[in-house]
Amino acid sequence: MKILVANLGSTSFKYRLFDVSDPAEPVLARGAIERIGGPMARVVVKSTRGEREMDRPIADHGDAVQLCLDQLTDPDIGVLADPGDVAGIGFKAVHARNLTGVHRVDDHVLEAMEAFADVAPAHNPPYTKAMRMLRDRFANLPLVAAFETGFHRTIPEANQRYAIPEAWTQLGIRRWGFHGASHRYISWRVPELLGRADIKIISCHLGGSSSLAAIRNGRSVACSLGMSPQSGLPHNNRVGDFDVFALPVLLRETGKSLEEILDILANRSGLEGQCSARDLRDIESAAAAGESRAELAIEVFLASIRHYLGAFLLELGGADVIAFTGGISENSARIRSGVCRDLGWFGIALDPRQNASGPAERLVSTSGSRVQVWTVPTNEELVVARQCRTLLDSGKQSMM
Repeated sequence: MKILVANLGSTSFKYRLFDVSDPAEPVLARGAIERIGGPMARVVVKSTRGEREMDRPIADHGDAVQLCLDQLTDPDIGVLADPGDVAGIGFKAVHARNLTGVHRVDDHVLEAMEAFADVAPAHNPPYTKAMRMLRDRFANLPLVAAFETGFHRTIPEANQRYAIPEAWTQLGIRRWGFHGASHRYISWRVPELLGRADIKIISCHLGGSSSLAAIRNGRSVACSLGMSPQSGLPHNNRVGDFDVFALPVLLRETGKSLEEILDILANRSGLEGQCSARDLRDIESAAAAGESRAELAIEVFLASIRHYLGAFLLELGGADVIAFTGGISENSARIRSGVCRDLGWFGIALDPRQNASGPAERLVSTSGSRVQVWTVPTNEELVVARQCRTLLDSGKQSMM
């Protein structure tokens, strides 16, 4: 079974083609199309038979998928005999009103996603627009939405609830949790590394957006993200946790509308809001050069990570593994050392040499550290491909 996993932006389409019928689950091809809808799009495809780059106009996401299928069946670099060999397109969907799990995309799914467009403004609108277009254009190609919230449905009810009127909870106002594909992958991979399944993991997904999850025996029991992907830790340009009663002050003192304030919190806050840079590599360079705002932004980020780390250590009653995953987690020795500093009392100790460099997947704690600390590159696309395969094999419309 060949599954195409799509990552959509408002003007971009990235994909990986998995052969999930092969026990090795290889990636047969990957590609990216940028600047869709502009005068000229950039197209890159790499397959097991070769690679190609070109510039050409791409009107919309429907044309992007058609080009992708043409590339996958190309006589020179293609890996499929026929476009019909693609069993389905899987999407790492983010959020929907009172809907989670894995679903064949239909009107109900699309309407539920559109109902939460203002909760996930950077993700839901481009996805629903493209999904509608693809469903109309490729009627025989199953579309599957694997929601990021699905992994966190095992979180105990008390950890999902806000202290709000019960009627509001019925509207879907709760701590949903996100980055489910990444945290799910960690829940699979770490037991493989340790050779046992009965373990307690704190998964630290740190990147453009960031979250921590507490995982016991493969099941999520807490997540730092709440009702929306704007919550929890500070993100590259999203605020993270924020007191809603600051809003009246901001509205009064700035003269801005609620929509303008929300836009700033969602797009010009987080790390960028503190020091005018959103890429941690640039922020670390600026801090090393003595820029105090950059140094403070890093410390605010670390303080929030450590806040949730401490909470999740209590929730789990200790941990066997802290797993760092995502671009920041895997590449920033400073962030890992900052998160784990002065935690010897908890049995957490980094090996400075291992933390400084080594393979992407490696143990970075000392031999005497009671809690093992690992860097583990995530594979969210593989998670979506497996979920898509399971749903299509089942013949069902949806699965939890």
